[in-house]
Amino acid sequence: MLFGTFDYIHPGHLHFFKQARKLAKNSYVIISVARDVNVKKIKGNKPVIKELERVKAVKKTGLADKVVLGGKKSFLPHIVKEKPHIIALGYDQSAYTEHLKENLQKLGVPVIIKRLKPYKPHVYKSSLIKKKRA
Repeated sequence: MLFGTFDYIHPGHLHFFKQARKLAKNSYVIISVARDVNVKKIKGNKPVIKELERVKAVKKTGLADKVVLGGKKSFLPHIVKEKPHIIALGYDQSAYTEHLKENLQKLGVPVIIKRLKPYKPHVYKSSLIKKKRA
């Protein structure tokens, strides 16, 4: 399972999805798309593309077996529902990650947390792409 805003799908996102696919091996990949309200809380700005459109864009990549929306009030219930074996985090993801493994274990979901590698972060980062489009 992996998480993100995924505003403007770009090669960095595709690389992230492919790395997660390799971790999944004989399993499947679940991508959780952040809710608009939570993106605003975490990043200070709403995403440019609305959450349902971002879900559609992630599905179009064909790199996820399942695409879900994140929780509105808490990020944990939808993770518990899916019971992932591995959670793949992006190189720059810090929101909600500090005690993620411990919190999930307390809820009966033992997970492995893997931090994935960036792909040209000086070029392919949504915040940089947004600036170029503005």
